[in-house]
Amino acid sequence: LATRVAETRPDDVATIVYTSGTTGPPKGVVQTHGNHMAALGAAVQVLVASEGDVHLLFLPLAHSFGRLESFIGPYKGLCTAFAENIDKLRDNLPEVKPHFICAVPRVFEKVYAGALAKAEAGSPVKKKIFRWAVGVGKEASRLKQAKLPVPGALAFKYRLAHKLVFHKMHEALGGRLRFAVSGGAPLSREIAEFFHAAGILILEGYGLTETCPALTFNRFDHYKFGSVGPALPGVEVKLAPDGEVLGRGSNIAKGYFKQPAATAEVFLADGWFATGDIGKIDPEGYLFITDRKKDLIVTAGGMNIAPQNIENLLKGDPFISQVMVHGDKRPYPVALITVNPEELAKFAKEQGILNLDPAALVKHPKVVERVSRIVEQRNTELQSYAKIKKFAILPGDFTVDNGLLTPTLKVKRKVIREEYREALEELYR
Repeated sequence: LATRVAETRPDDVATIVYTSGTTGPPKGVVQTHGNHMAALGAAVQVLVASEGDVHLLFLPLAHSFGRLESFIGPYKGLCTAFAENIDKLRDNLPEVKPHFICAVPRVFEKVYAGALAKAEAGSPVKKKIFRWAVGVGKEASRLKQAKLPVPGALAFKYRLAHKLVFHKMHEALGGRLRFAVSGGAPLSREIAEFFHAAGILILEGYGLTETCPALTFNRFDHYKFGSVGPALPGVEVKLAPDGEVLGRGSNIAKGYFKQPAATAEVFLADGWFATGDIGKIDPEGYLFITDRKKDLIVTAGGMNIAPQNIENLLKGDPFISQVMVHGDKRPYPVALITVNPEELAKFAKEQGILNLDPAALVKHPKVVERVSRIVEQRNTELQSYAKIKKFAILPGDFTVDNGLLTPTLKVKRKVIREEYREALEELYR
């Protein structure tokens, strides 16, 4: 072992990690020891965690995000607790009591949806208290984001809001969570602001398997919700003329395993890596991701639509579980929607809709009307050309088991389009 350690060089291959495969067959990314050390060295400079801090690791270790988190533990002397599995996360959080967690947006979306659903199920008085607490929290959050002091009266109301409402969320997350890290997919700004209002800071970062996996990260002392932060130490980020995000640094992988053509397409000769994401960079160097370049929808009228923004907007309602927006080369955008099973069951009971199987239940006029109201309300926040004109409610959710989500819970658009081709065609008839 000592000999192998001594003989290992930074440019030696450490591992081959396969991409999520959201747009096609997964590609093997050749990562070196030097890539990992560069990514690790950059991450520990911006991650505010001290020796002895506890973190709960539940990301797949076959994924670069989870792997980097696993390296940070021993590097910084942290206590790394491994979740039993994602289904046991709700039990493991209060057992482990982590100081921070790293997760994909879907985890935060579920906590958010659960909090809203629980509030809506309460009495009129409890609903009023919840809305008041969120309002107080958001007011305090705006001041904190602007680095302004929270006045005494507002601070008192915030302490009361925490005692009456927010402490329950903190307890569910273990009771001593200082912050959370989100990556792997875009996090809705609405969700980030809700958590911050509740006293939980979610810091969003950005990267890909090819960047091992980080390029940018928000800072604890300067964060912008909706942004994925500025470049990490030792990393350069810029935009190509068409808005594509390019990254360069020692963390950029060697290329794709036995795929020279695919490697040459995105690993450019001057050291830059073409991410395939479209974004913008503000004057302070903070990166905002708009969408995947391959996912951008160009309608028959020539209008560009970023589907992930619309999907996140719709998923902001707890009744909605998953969404896939479609409309490339079509006259208007449409959506395939799945409903939160728990919310659907509760709604059916409230409405007296009994003894229907899931396929029949999602076609019930009252369910369709409920989803239609959500779509109409969210459409008010979109430009006319981006509004969802028609939608279909699917009988089952997108899951990893049915092959419609990746292990990191990203939507497999190509697979879903193929699976529900008829349903999509019907929306244009």
